[in-house]
Amino acid sequence: MKLPVMPPVAPMLAKSVSAIPPGASYEPKWDGFRSIFFRDADEVEFGSRNEKPMTRYFPELVQAVKAELPDQCVIDGEIVIATDAGLDFDALQQRIHPAVSRVTMLSEKTPASFIAFDLLALGDEDYTGRPFTERRAALRAALADVAAPIHLTPATKDQDLAQRWFSEFEGAGLDGIVAKPLQGTYQPDKRVMFKIKHERTADCVVAGYRVHKSGPDAIGSLMLGLYTDAGVLNSIGVIGAFPMARRRELFAELQPLVTGFDEHPWNWAAHEAGERTPRKGEGSRWNAGKDLSFVPLRPELVVEVRYEHMEGERFRHTAQFNRWRPDRTPESCTYEQLEVPIAFSLGDIVPGLGILQ
Repeated sequence: MKLPVMPPVAPMLAKSVSAIPPGASYEPKWDGFRSIFFRDADEVEFGSRNEKPMTRYFPELVQAVKAELPDQCVIDGEIVIATDAGLDFDALQQRIHPAVSRVTMLSEKTPASFIAFDLLALGDEDYTGRPFTERRAALRAALADVAAPIHLTPATKDQDLAQRWFSEFEGAGLDGIVAKPLQGTYQPDKRVMFKIKHERTADCVVAGYRVHKSGPDAIGSLMLGLYTDAGVLNSIGVIGAFPMARRRELFAELQPLVTGFDEHPWNWAAHEAGERTPRKGEGSRWNAGKDLSFVPLRPELVVEVRYEHMEGERFRHTAQFNRWRPDRTPESCTYEQLEVPIAFSLGDIVPGLGILQ
């Protein structure tokens, strides 16, 4: 491979802001795997945010790159799996698997798409030092005739339209808006863009904890639950960002609530690891080998947390502690309190996305 910009390259990043800034180019914030695609004729490599190649996990995209992208190019974007119900991040995670046979099967069952949104190189020209307006124009021209599963992300300079996208597109599984300075150059691993993400609050039941890696007398994370209409307490996520001193204080404060599994709604410890398929919401989405044991608590404490959005019945990302709610009863912590985004079709955002090819 011989390109003006060679792998590995750390993608350019964004810093969080509370509102959509004026005077920028605005794009939907896609919820997938960030990847820089490198193509030099028949040589193709997909880089990741941590600069490790992901090429082997997406054989269908390798073929699409050879069929649709220019012979020599370096393009930044997002790998997603699109369905009729929106983006499916869980299905995307299943692709990171050591078995070639499983990756091949999933590439046919749940094929991925690539959403292109920046240009680093084209032919023998390095575009990283050019302003974003030039990079966007060149990318749009280069992908003018591209076909699924390769797509060009929509972009606008209209701040009011970007605000509408922010509200509407969440219903298709997107998680915000990215704002790019019009004259900004491409700066790998630098937070020079801006991201605006949804943030909401929910009152949750604290039903257990895991200890911190530093030792058995500090809280690592608190396990959160919400009640369904049928009165079942579902596991929906965790909070875990506490100062070390507070972790030890929490450990002492929670000991009176420690209980056994016999009367606990999450009696997962009744089976040894490896003898069963974990319940939905039980497993670690990042590390299949992680110890999932926890200390059960009587579900009496209520905590208000901040979260971005849901994925199914769980928080998509780790929630953040907001405040304790001694005025709320555990039984009042139900899914009914959660804001449900208006459903929105991926095909209305990017024509052809979400349609099985």
